[in-house]
Amino acid sequence: MITVVLSGYKRPYSCLEQYEAIKAQTYEDVNIMFWANLIDDKISFPKEVVDNCESIISSANYGVWGRFSLALNAQTPFICVIDDDTIPGKNWLLNCMETHEKNPGILATRGVVANKGKELEYPGPGSYEAYGWGNPNEETVPVDMGCHCWFFHRDILRAFWAECPHEIPMNYGEDMHLSYVAQKHFGLGTYVPPHPEDDKSLWGSQPDTGKKYGEDSAAISWNSEANMGMRRYWNFMLENGYQTLSMRNDTE
Repeated sequence: MITVVLSGYKRPYSCLEQYEAIKAQTYEDVNIMFWANLIDDKISFPKEVVDNCESIISSANYGVWGRFSLALNAQTPFICVIDDDTIPGKNWLLNCMETHEKNPGILATRGVVANKGKELEYPGPGSYEAYGWGNPNEETVPVDMGCHCWFFHRDILRAFWAECPHEIPMNYGEDMHLSYVAQKHFGLGTYVPPHPEDDKSLWGSQPDTGKKYGEDSAAISWNSEANMGMRRYWNFMLENGYQTLSMRNDTE
């Protein structure tokens, strides 16, 4: 069984579409939670979503980390946390379950591999290669960190919060932190399940909506401070023992 955690912030217009995409999954044993950082009284999330999920509408903004605290309350072995700009295909959760059997760890719809010699420069231009919905992969691909949608065993949440920084960042770090603790505490990697070009039902994010929502005015990626924070947190991880794929290949 899987618990899917939906995210609400500045995109109430994508909320119902995302909820319906989860309800349409071919993997049927799914529970849905909804976490929203309510920052504006004028923002209203669809009643159909709020009333039919285990919902937390927070009057404070706990950034991108808060939804992972809600996931601690899930009573299922697997968790899937989804950004609010991400609309999965109907076979995405089935794809994750089948991929996890062969490649247990963190699964994501977009994955980043740091380029050798430029590991400290992430997320600067030329510092990485990306795979997944923006660059389709026919087979499962190991990566250094995952983005946009994360599937993992619930046990990893214990390490996620045990290793959380004293001052939790608002708008960055949760994605790479998940890969960091999976490697450090469980010896597990991060992977992008197959995103075959001829079957988008398996994708964790549909490319049209991924671009439409992911590049709109609500996107955190437009925030220069958040991008600087990503680099700081990424380098913190490397300083504390996180091994990228290129680093591991050098030692083998």
